[in-house]
Amino acid sequence: MASLAFGKSLRLLTSSDFKVVFDNAPFRASHNHFLILARFNQLDRPRLGLIIGKKHVRLAHERNRLKRHIRETFRLRQQSLCGLDVIVIARKGMDELSNPQLNHQLNQQWQRIERRADKERPGIPAQGE
Repeated sequence: MASLAFGKSLRLLTSSDFKVVFDNAPFRASHNHFLILARFNQLDRPRLGLIIGKKHVRLAHERNRLKRHIRETFRLRQQSLCGLDVIVIARKGMDELSNPQLNHQLNQQWQRIERRADKERPGIPAQGE
């Protein structure tokens, strides 16, 4: 069984890692309170980057709560997101979502990204071929 840990290898760490996703993100999932950008990487694992700005989420404890929930939902779905670099960008009002609402919305958007990526995953024929 594969590990579901969220180690350093599952994070986008450098500005160049972020820039590659920003410059060419074929997969997008938008919600009123956040945006998810994703693209294929050349690795056997997904990587996550977070942008939770003080401009949109004023209180530090709210930014930390959001980051914990995003990381946790990503961690639980990392097998199906394998081979993707993903950035989650907070928008105004994200901190107003309750924990159950946040988890529900994140899971819906992760599913959208998974479906879109599965259609275009390199080396795997599309359904019906």
